[in-house]
Amino acid sequence: MRILVTGGAGFIGSHLIDRLMEAGHEVLCLDNFYTGRKANVLKWVGHPSFELIRHDIIEPIRLEVDQIYHLACPASPVHYQSNPVKTLKTNVLGTMNMLGLAKRLKARFLLASTSEVYGDPDVHPQSEEYWGNVNCTGIRSCYDEGKRTAETLAFDYHRQNGVDIRVVRIFNTYGERMLENDGRVVSNFIVQSLRGIPLTVYGDGSQTRSFCYVSDLVEGIIRLMNGDYIGPVNLGNPSEYTILQLAKTIQHMVNPGAEIIFKPLPQDDPRRRQPDITRARQYLNWAPKVELDEGLTKAIAYFRDELKQKQKTS
Repeated sequence: MRILVTGGAGFIGSHLIDRLMEAGHEVLCLDNFYTGRKANVLKWVGHPSFELIRHDIIEPIRLEVDQIYHLACPASPVHYQSNPVKTLKTNVLGTMNMLGLAKRLKARFLLASTSEVYGDPDVHPQSEEYWGNVNCTGIRSCYDEGKRTAETLAFDYHRQNGVDIRVVRIFNTYGERMLENDGRVVSNFIVQSLRGIPLTVYGDGSQTRSFCYVSDLVEGIIRLMNGDYIGPVNLGNPSEYTILQLAKTIQHMVNPGAEIIFKPLPQDDPRRRQPDITRARQYLNWAPKVELDEGLTKAIAYFRDELKQKQKTS
């Protein structure tokens, strides 16, 4: 098939493109390189089945494709809060443009939504039936409400125009090609440990997250796209860890002598986050396989190499 991946040079998008290219598809990678990196897809540049397009999806584009994986949007708080209006435009205008393209082409459309649609949840673990607890005027709302609106648009295009949609809600994901400065907790702790600086825990570290390795996530996304179930479907690892547990795990793996320091909790930071993956098991026959220690070992090796390369060039 001929497949478009928006945000294809990003962390998750580039791993998805690897899988699609290896499966023999023709792939169009569309990215404005706001948080994506050309290095992430460099090995495919020049391949006859790969095309790299620099474009911002808040502007319309005309292409011919069979499937659209719509991943484009800054996904870490540091990046989506740095230009919140841009984040909202990407989620609303960008999603409208891609749904319009899917409508014209009769292409199947997959929206990469997020666990952030649940906000700071009152229900635990979070199932897809839960409507969420979101602050619509807070500093995270450009992303939270942006993705909620993107889901609304997808389902309205489906009901009104018959667009063939799939919606995935992605929980915390980690692995190679994360940006070291993205402010996400896994990359923060790894980079801080490797640099020998204190690991920064916000609040008392009792807030929880669930960490899914990127290869597991990509497998679930592909299964959703090519299955019959529309969604929304939670994809994430149901194993729950406190932030302090994660800090101590990475500290032990990288630099046991590193200090852990505590800072005030950011506004609207969710207290608990754990996916109910019953739907993913039922409709996709999917569950994560990579244990946290195994995935962290790979991520640590990646960041160690990245920092060494930077030292060589600096």
